[in-house]
Amino acid sequence: MLISEVMDEAGIIKVAVRNGGPARIVRSAKSVYSLALEAARSGSSLAGLIEARGLGETIDLEAAYRKRLLRSPISHADPAHLHLTGTGLTHLGSAAARDAMHQKLNGEEALTDSMKMFRMGIEGGKPASGQMGVQPEWFYKGNGTMAVAPGAPLVSPHFASDAGEEPEIAGIYVIGDDGTPFRVGFALSNEFSDHVTERVNYLYLAHSKLRNASFGPEILVGELPADTRGSSRIIRNGSTLWEKPFLSGESNMSHTIANLEHHHFKYPAFRQPGDIHVHMFGTATLSFADGVRTEPGDVFEIEVPEFGLPLRNPLKIDQPVSIRVRAL
Repeated sequence: MLISEVMDEAGIIKVAVRNGGPARIVRSAKSVYSLALEAARSGSSLAGLIEARGLGETIDLEAAYRKRLLRSPISHADPAHLHLTGTGLTHLGSAAARDAMHQKLNGEEALTDSMKMFRMGIEGGKPASGQMGVQPEWFYKGNGTMAVAPGAPLVSPHFASDAGEEPEIAGIYVIGDDGTPFRVGFALSNEFSDHVTERVNYLYLAHSKLRNASFGPEILVGELPADTRGSSRIIRNGSTLWEKPFLSGESNMSHTIANLEHHHFKYPAFRQPGDIHVHMFGTATLSFADGVRTEPGDVFEIEVPEFGLPLRNPLKIDQPVSIRVRAL
């Protein structure tokens, strides 16, 4: 089942669902967020709640996408209560890259911090069920003010050294009234980052991640396929500039989803009732690694068949802003 949010021509938010057929509107649903909280409170599954509500008229999601009527598939009325976070060094990458990485792992003295973190994941990121594995690299991207709807521009600050895509799968969560995290499902995401700044020094990672992110357009309700395969591409002036396969799912990862979830939600600050979490699980596919430098107007497109519509966002560079701190 795929679930999304769309506005009609009058600006009213509607929830759309499709399951192998055309998208249809969920009756009496104000938002995906409200449906998710209702399911959490009632003990029902999200799919069961939607079935009980019933479906109404069909809707052309592709036409809505072209008209910029598709919204982020979940949002909060107060953006401060939506958290954008992620984990890195979680994916195995291609066979060649993995072999090269394993060869480097033979010499402890030659390991960078990144390589040490990768090896920790290989050795302890997939614990037995019910056990806790090694914690991954973790980063913060911002709150809901940094979330960009599908089709809307990803805005790079004027001071950035790079504006690069990171095609990832994100877990979408709401926190129940008693602090229990509930997973709504999974979505495509573009964990947009500044790779040049990150490479200056690994301690600049936090700076490089404070950027926009986009996710959706649809949420896959249910489990993440173990072998998730799609494509990541950059389109410039209507032509494909760069394209590469995008792999995710636990078969292509050094951590289980459960382990990544545990190490995020173990912190009480991330279990506040009513909050939304969009947690991105990492990638092994970057155009930056192939020497691509993006330009304003480039369109990032991430596509995985099981996730429905592709995630598309053009690149925009923000104007300089004068910042002056005033004493009170």
